[in-house]
Amino acid sequence: MATSKEIPSADHVFDGGSLDCGSGLILLIRQNMLQVPDGGILEIRSSEPTVKSELPPWCRMVGHIHLQSIQSGEGTWRHWVQRRTDDRKEQAELEADKTKAKNFHWNLRARKHDHQTTVYSRNFSWKSGNTIDFDRSGKTISTLEQFFGALLADVIHCFSAGCSRNQILLDELEGTLIGTLNSSLAAAGVEEGDSSVKTIKLVVYVTSPASSADVQREWAQALTNSPVFQTLLKSCEIDSRIVLL
Repeated sequence: MATSKEIPSADHVFDGGSLDCGSGLILLIRQNMLQVPDGGILEIRSSEPTVKSELPPWCRMVGHIHLQSIQSGEGTWRHWVQRRTDDRKEQAELEADKTKAKNFHWNLRARKHDHQTTVYSRNFSWKSGNTIDFDRSGKTISTLEQFFGALLADVIHCFSAGCSRNQILLDELEGTLIGTLNSSLAAAGVEEGDSSVKTIKLVVYVTSPASSADVQREWAQALTNSPVFQTLLKSCEIDSRIVLL
């Protein structure tokens, strides 16, 4: 831990929440850096531990000076970066990063082997079973469960990340999801019919010392920010709500 005498005086402070350098934090750093004078200091607050090791090499690469990183509490870090003195280049690089992010596409591949399909994306892989599985003690997760799980995880992540960025403390956070199909038998290939998702009920339970209005605002923003939620909202009925305990 650094002492108060060692902590730099920041010209601008922002909270990156749980974002890491590969999931949008660099864009936020570039954007907030424009609010810092040439040679000034930007303070980045974060709950993502990998930022401590990823930030210094990025600073060296682009010409900023990484001054210090400290763990300020349990699961929280503070980082200080001194801005270089080339405003036009900084703005140009921000615009280039935004363009790259807008045009980014995800590449996945899958391979069938025996009774499982292995999906590969970036440096990750995971196994998937049948489209649906009515056996609650099944050994392989079905693709439909992964689909519903992606929705639930994405909404929870967007909500918690927004709360973290806006310094809204969450004590407990848990979500549940119930999904139905128009015809489960059609999805299983037993009969013809509409195999699409019919309804989704998504409930997130929260305990927080923050005001109900602040939590509700972040919840609404999370649903707006979730690409999975917004895509499904256009095609099926979703009952989504947050419960403050």
